Formats: sequence, C-alpha cells, structure tokens
Amino acid sequence: MELQKISLKGVQNTEANQETVNRRIQRLTLHLNPVQDVPPVHLELLTCASGKAKAINVSTVTLSEYMRGKHRDIQEQVFAYFNSRPELQTPIEISKDEHRELCMKQLVGLVREGGIRPFRYVVEDPAKYFAIVEAVGSVDMSLGIKMGVQYSLWGGSVINLGTKKHRDKYFNGIDNVDYPGCFAMTELHHGSNVQGLQTIATFDPLTDEFIIDTPNDGALKWWIGNAAVHGKFATVFAKLMLPTHDTKGVTDMGVHAFIVPIRDMKTHKTLPGVEIHDCGHKVGLNGVDNGALRFRSVRIPRDNLLNRFGDVSRDGKYTSSLPSISKRFAATLGELVGGRVGLAYSSVGVLKIAVVIATRYSLLRQQFGPPKQPEVSILDYQSQQHKLMPMLASTYAFHFATLHLVEKYSEMKKSRDEELIGDVHALSAGLKAYITSYTAKSLSTCREACGGHGYAAVNRFGSLRNDHDIFQTFEGDNTVLLQQVAGLLLKQYGEKFRGGQLTVTWNYLRQSMNSYLAQPNPVTARWEGEAHLRDPNFQLDAFRYRTSRLLQSVAIRLQKHSKTLGGFGAWNRCLNHLLTLAESHIESFILEKFIEAVKNYPDENSRAALKLVCDLYALNRIWNDIGTYRNVDYVAPNKAKAIHKLTEYLCFQVKNVARELVDAFDLPDYVTRAPIGVQAASEAYSQYTQIVGF
Repeated sequence: MELQKISLKGVQNTEANQETVNRRIQRLTLHLNPVQDVPPVHLELLTCASGKAKAINVSTVTLSEYMRGKHRDIQEQVFAYFNSRPELQTPIEISKDEHRELCMKQLVGLVREGGIRPFRYVVEDPAKYFAIVEAVGSVDMSLGIKMGVQYSLWGGSVINLGTKKHRDKYFNGIDNVDYPGCFAMTELHHGSNVQGLQTIATFDPLTDEFIIDTPNDGALKWWIGNAAVHGKFATVFAKLMLPTHDTKGVTDMGVHAFIVPIRDMKTHKTLPGVEIHDCGHKVGLNGVDNGALRFRSVRIPRDNLLNRFGDVSRDGKYTSSLPSISKRFAATLGELVGGRVGLAYSSVGVLKIAVVIATRYSLLRQQFGPPKQPEVSILDYQSQQHKLMPMLASTYAFHFATLHLVEKYSEMKKSRDEELIGDVHALSAGLKAYITSYTAKSLSTCREACGGHGYAAVNRFGSLRNDHDIFQTFEGDNTVLLQQVAGLLLKQYGEKFRGGQLTVTWNYLRQSMNSYLAQPNPVTARWEGEAHLRDPNFQLDAFRYRTSRLLQSVAIRLQKHSKTLGGFGAWNRCLNHLLTLAESHIESFILEKFIEAVKNYPDENSRAALKLVCDLYALNRIWNDIGTYRNVDYVAPNKAKAIHKLTEYLCFQVKNVARELVDAFDLPDYVTRAPIGVQAASEAYSQYTQIVGF
C-alpha cells in the first residue's frame, strides 16, 4: 500500500503530469491493439484476460504447404507406418539392450515391410533421403542415427569412395539391411584430426591382401555405431602402407578406406583377429549400439580397398588421379560431407518438435492475472515471449536455410562442380555447427519454459535434449567446423585483394567490404523509423557489415601476431574472434535465405505473417550483438533503443499468431508425442492425467 501511495503521489503532482500519463497510456493502448485494414482470422481463443482478436491474417494451410516441401508424401508414409505399428514405437522407459533391439526391428520393419528404401536416394535424390531421415528421427532419434550409420556412413562410403565393383557387390545387401555395417573412422586418441589416425593397412604382395592392424590402444576404433551388436562389416579408415621394393621399409600413402568384415554372415560370431567391445550406456541415443574395435593382423582382399581416389595393383604399385596425399585426403573427406548436411537438416526437425510442444503448452497454461479477472496465458508474459518467440522465428529461418543447403548438395552430387563443392563444404560445416549448437541450448530453454511439466519424461524434452546433445560433436566438432568456415572466409578475403573472383557463397563480401572500408553513414546510423528497421536491405546490410568488420579486423590481428607467435600461435591467439566471424557469416546466410523465402511466398495475404517472423529473427540478432554496432557507430544510441523496443513489440505480434505458426509445421500429435503439446488444447490435461493413471 505504501508503494502505491508513493506512486500515485508522484503521478498527481501536477495537472500537466497527469495529461502526460494519459497520453502515454493512450499511445500504449494503440500500440498493443493496432487498427489495421486486414480482417482478423476467426480462431478459437483461450478464455483469459488478454484474449484479443488477432490482427494478422495467417493461412495455416497455405503456409504449411509452402513449408512442407516436395517430399512430404514420403515423410507421411514413414509417420503412417509407425502409427500403424504401436509395438514398434519406443516406450518412455526402456533398457539399453531392449532399445537397441527395438531400433533394429524399427529399421528392418520400415525397409522390408514399410517399403521405404532410403539407400537408393543417397545418390539418386539426396533431398528425398534427408526427408526420410528427418521423419525417422521424429519417431526415435536413435533410429534416425542408426539409419544414417547404415546408409549415409557405411553405405555412403561404399558408393562414394568405392568403384563399380563395390557397388555391384554390396548395394543390395546394404539396401535391404542384410549387410548391416559400421563407419570406423574415430579412434580413442583421434577424432577431428583424421590425418592423425594410427590404424595401419599394410599391403602383402605375396598374398595380394591388406593386413589391418591396431598398433596401440590409442588406435582402437571408438564410438563406432552398429559395432557393438549388429554390424557385420566396417569401413575402416587406416594409413595405407606399401612395401618399398629396394629396402625392407614401407611407404605411408596416407589415410584410405577399406571394407573389413567383422562378424560371420551366418553365425554372427566375431571373426578371427577382430576384437569388439561395447562402449556402454551413453547420455542419449542408447538405441544405437556403439562399440570399440581392435584389429590383430586381419587380412582382407586387395579388392576391399575403396579405390576411387587411389588404387594398388597386384604388384604393389600405387596409382591415383590426384597428385598428393593432401589432395586425396581432401577428396575423400569431401565425399562424406552429406553427414553434416543431414545433421543440420535433422537438427531443425528436433527444434520444430520442441518449439511446437513449448509454444502450445505456453498458450494452454494460465497463471495469475489482474485482480478479480481470469488468469492469463503464460505466453502473454513478456518474459515467456522473449524465451520462445525468437526461437520460433529462428526455427523458420533454419528451415529455409537447410532446405537451400540440401538443394545445393543435391546439385553438387549431380554436377561435381568444384566451385559448388567448395560452397557446400563451407555451408554444411557452418550450418551444422551453428544450428546444432542453437538447438541444444533451445531444448533446455523449452524445458524450463514449460516448468515442472516440462520435466516429465512423457513430454519429451529430456530425451530430445539427451539424444540431440551429441549432434554438436559427431560429423565434426562444432568448434573445429567453425574454424574451417573462418579459414575459408580468410582465403576469400585474400582472393578479393588479389583481384580474384569470389564464389557464390562469399559474393556479398565484395560490396560489404568496400562499404566497411568507408566510415558508417552518420545519417542512416540515426534512422529509427519502423519502416527502415523492418527493411530487409537494412537488416541484411547490418549482418554483412558485421561479418566484413570482423573479417578485416581478424585478418589484421593474424598478420600482426604471426610475426611473433607463428601461424599456429597467431590462430590460437585469435581463436574466439575467428569463431565469432564464422557465426556471423552463417547468420548472414540464414537471413539472406529467409528474406528470399518471404519474397517468394505465393500467398500475399499471409506474407505479412512470414515477414513478421523474419523481422523478429533479424532484429533480435542485431540486438543481441548491439555492442558491436555501437562500438563502431553503425547504430546510434537512439537507433539501438528503437531496435530494442521494436524487437519486444515483434515478439508480442508473433505471439498473437504463434499457434498458427507452429501448426504450419504440420507435425501430428502421434509424432510430437507429448500430452502438453497436443494440437487440441482442450485434450492436453486429460491425456496427461490418463498417462499417469487417473
């Protein structure tokens, strides 16, 4: 009461003050309830204190059709198959061993009974393959990873690194899961540094065989999916050693890939010389049987060398179309980039599920409110909007960015264009690192946003978070991948000043670097109108300006420090700067693709909603790094304040159409499988209580 008295006394000091307060209240009312010509959509609203007609027209059907892509039909086949087979759906409580067996049954059932054959699409139609993997991952992330190991890694290595003889021999067995296999690259002592692998494959010209050896414990193949229980073959990455004819020594030809049988095809017993151990229970993905492998003089035919980029003849001579170990190594890893594309794409699928559950629950859940009035939805609270609405906007942004990545990857597989290969390598590395890191953080935020009910295993946040966590590590550690992107940016930076041509992904650097070399415009730095801030040209220019500034400044720092620390030391001194540069570049790319998606959206009536989401994504990112823009006077103080206010208002606006936006992801309840996140809000609590036993 005392606080209220003090507040009222301050407001009522003078008549002028009272008028000022009245004007501000009136302006705020208009701000929160804008009058527009567009008629409100007729939707069922929650009965709560803040229930208002929505001012933005959203056609969920049209938006969903735009989002779903051309391969939604096969995803629906996957969903329908598992919905018709409840015994193949993963229960909440399941042991590691039971989960592994169920996961194998799910894969075999989908392929043989459901008629879904992903392997043929790995080469023929990669976009269709990734759509299948995303759908399967929605059913059980362990199943999605097991499928990826079978078809993208084990199968992909055979068809991408091998030649016709390998495809003819292994394709059908891999396709129908008669030949379950592994991808044995990672070792106990080496993960990201593939060139440092220690496993050895020595050619024996007397028997025309390779001898696979694990020379020490550090060379044990570790975390190998499908190895602990189900795998019968492994693609083993090892240093190829050729005997030198004039001496008793050997020549190291670099890392190559070899097909090594690890279990008997009939008895499933481990083959002689192969030792397999179980890596045990993990933080997540316990439906995948990760194992460790040791090889003791395991002999394989010379034909088991996957010889697309290098071959050994019967007399022990080495031939390759590529002139050096480094070139062959780059070509080999370049063929495996599909794994990163798939992880980026699948991570967006995980984020969609989490955002759908958290948003629907936040619309359903009501807590507190004005005195003697109904309680309000927790999504009406600004703090909840701040947690979830930028995340919803990011989900849309990532969706369009990864769709573009998949299209570019598919084009690359067909054309083999070297420039396109470089672009896909950079984009897949950057998007995989950026999106999986963002999704990992968002899963925890969604759990917290749903309070105690978010902690229930049945509502999935725990399993989603644990299963997805490793996405940040496998197929390339995120920190390492971002460094690759930074390195490519610096290479392009050098090309610019040597007068070279910039490739497609980096084209914007030519213009934005030129604008960076000039001082920021003091006039535009102060523009704060809503039309200007929501102009995609301003947003994209701001993103690219930041990237260009970071690029030039880190190039100068590297040049300075390399004089005293050397190249490696200078890189390490500037490492955080380099990571920020890479993230900034990827954010610029994501925004560019989002803006294109808004522009190409066919329904003019609903385009405003998608534009609203795009604006929130852009301005929220600018505000999150406002210090960078302020430090160089790209944004004046009044403009920074305007960006902050508009970002908060856009969160409020997106909240008003949040239900329609998440419904447009078109994820059925039997896919999201969380009672607090069902589409029919009236059934949420009843389903939840039934699961508990009421």
